[in-house]
Amino acid sequence: MAQTLRPNIAGSLFATDDKPHPVQDTLLAVTLLLGAVSFITAMFHHLHLLSSWTGLVGILTGAYGQFISETTRERFGLIVGLGASAVGFFLGMAHGGLFGGVIG
Repeated sequence: MAQTLRPNIAGSLFATDDKPHPVQDTLLAVTLLLGAVSFITAMFHHLHLLSSWTGLVGILTGAYGQFISETTRERFGLIVGLGASAVGFFLGMAHGGLFGGVIG
């Protein structure tokens, strides 16, 4: 009965499996950074190139990170980064796109 007195933190959102995941953590950090840059720069019409490209790369890194993620903490952060990247990408595309004003 002693196990009923100890709190179960294994199901916590930020709990890990006590193993290092350097590739997944790197993809998580890159996706969050690209998502933040894409989301913030999407608010300015003249920065559509930066917002659309960082959004596209953030979507790709986040999707690959989701594919190889192993813990809930990684998946949660990747979804936040993916959402921000997608919003920034779509607003960047609406403001001029990936090549707007550069080609043609």
